[in-house]
Amino acid sequence: MRTPVNSACRRFNTGAGKFAGATSPCHPLTSNPASPASEIVVANVRMEVRWAGSNVDRLRMFAKELVDLQPDAILATSTPSTAALQQATRTIPIVFAGMSDPVGAGFVASLSRPGGNITGFINMEGAFAGKWLELLTEIAPGIRRAAIMFNPDTAPGGGSYYLPSFDAAARKLKVEPIAARVRSVAEIETIITSLGREPGGGLVGMPDIFVETHRGQIISFAGRTNVPAVYSLSVFARDGGLLSYGPDRVDIFRRSASYVDRILRGAKPAELPVQLPTKFEMIVNAKTAKSLGLDVPLFLQQRADEVIE
Repeated sequence: MRTPVNSACRRFNTGAGKFAGATSPCHPLTSNPASPASEIVVANVRMEVRWAGSNVDRLRMFAKELVDLQPDAILATSTPSTAALQQATRTIPIVFAGMSDPVGAGFVASLSRPGGNITGFINMEGAFAGKWLELLTEIAPGIRRAAIMFNPDTAPGGGSYYLPSFDAAARKLKVEPIAARVRSVAEIETIITSLGREPGGGLVGMPDIFVETHRGQIISFAGRTNVPAVYSLSVFARDGGLLSYGPDRVDIFRRSASYVDRILRGAKPAELPVQLPTKFEMIVNAKTAKSLGLDVPLFLQQRADEVIE
């Protein structure tokens, strides 16, 4: 399932009572656009959707496009898309649904008091990186080297938001940490191939729109080279990745719709505190584990929200 990077909602004054339907049309999961740009009109709300993947130049172009439409609110689904929108406007309300470090990125003054035209919902905290590495060593006890893969152009803080937790966990677990910076499919393949050359190599996929966009290649390379890998989003495990653990992204999008609704009703982003995730999920792909020659420990199966056979 593809998720739109930017959605802009505009309300039409078509009569009292119709305004209450604004939440649903602004929900990003209501649309799966076949093209990078699409328009949806429901009741008295028009939603313009733009999909840019991990293309930073396209993000900037689409951000300007949406701002030029002068919508009542804009929803962004990644750190790069929020950054592009912030550069394009300091007045139109922006709600982000899924980013890691809005304070460090300069989008909000603080979580409790955003203070500007941007607010929203965090999807990950930096400490998750250590948990992913711990899970990797639990499902693949032979791990001796682990790379955390990210694109420094699109990852939170250029990757620095997650690296301290990853490095700290690596020291504790006696695993060699590798910061795998990638900007192309060729570089992804080179990193994963190098991890698979000798036993003991493993991979963690950092939350990053580039990594998510290229998940098909990452999962394929990891399977081909026999490299166990852990990811942050459930879509990876459902697409054939070994294990995923992180917030329930669908729940984050649903909650973000309430903020868009409140803004369309007159609330100010500066007065809406940034929210943390409340629901988490772990998915284990037992079929992939078997193909890698791994036995999923019973305690992991019992902790998992879903085991894919």
